[in-house]
Amino acid sequence: MHRICLLPGDGIGPEVISCAEQVLSALPLEFEFSHAEIGYETYQHLGTPLPDATLEKIRTASAALFGAVTTPPNIQGYFSPVVRMRQSLDLYANLRPIRSIPHASSRPGIDLIIVRENTEGLYSGIERLEDDGNRAITERVITRKGSERIIRKAFEIARQKNRKTVHLVHKANVLRQTCGLFRSVGLEIAKENSDIEMREMLVDTCAMELVRAPEQFEVIVTTNLFGDILSDEASMLVGGLGVASSGNIGADAAVFEPVHGSAPTLVGTGKANPIATILAAAMMLDHLGEKEQALRLQIAVESSIAEGQLTSDLGGVLTTDQATKNIIQRL
Repeated sequence: MHRICLLPGDGIGPEVISCAEQVLSALPLEFEFSHAEIGYETYQHLGTPLPDATLEKIRTASAALFGAVTTPPNIQGYFSPVVRMRQSLDLYANLRPIRSIPHASSRPGIDLIIVRENTEGLYSGIERLEDDGNRAITERVITRKGSERIIRKAFEIARQKNRKTVHLVHKANVLRQTCGLFRSVGLEIAKENSDIEMREMLVDTCAMELVRAPEQFEVIVTTNLFGDILSDEASMLVGGLGVASSGNIGADAAVFEPVHGSAPTLVGTGKANPIATILAAAMMLDHLGEKEQALRLQIAVESSIAEGQLTSDLGGVLTTDQATKNIIQRL
């Protein structure tokens, strides 16, 4: 029995989470689903976008599947529930697989994983205004502990996936203390993992090389903001955000999600693409040890793409519900 906490959130989040629940229910596995609240609508009726009860449900679940949240205008007392969730549950590793799909929008030959530190860096949340509001300061926090565990995670994934290289991406030539620490920790850990080659790359060079020759990358490990930007850039090489999934992994909890936002203009139109959320569900299955079913689900998605059974964002004519049913039929 896998206990799955569903976090529908805002906008199209409830629609795509429902699709993933239907797909998971079609597999020969036993699930117990629960629902928890998160996002702007939750804030409007509970006064917080991330209730303590939601965090507790995630902690006690086998894993969680999250839809999307809407970012409201600047509201006093509102905070990012996604960043707070990652920090509260210590979901220190954000995993973003970037893999070619059988579609014209995707470049062939790409199969890389971006391993992004997920709890500190420029998303530490330490900000202030000075000089009567004329100067804004954000503190970038890089710790040895945070650097060690995310870089070790990257080498662990490389070994599990039979990858031969790990690219350590930083900007230590300018950010000499913060990226300098991240880099020096990486060099130390590389010595312990001599069976896998570690290559260094500056973040601006990496952004360029992802466009020029993405096939060279197998595993990229980097800091929070850099990973956020690079992974969105890389997703556009393989079909865009409609097919991009991610996992937030900690020692005691895991939350999987599509990368796209809440897309409020698509709510109720039947145009939302469920594939990213369904692939996030496949990542979740793999994390739970159900590797065979995760692979079956991935193959079902890729075969539907190859045969053009798609929503409009990928040039198809199927509705959200029809695309979901097509994948279930393939299963």
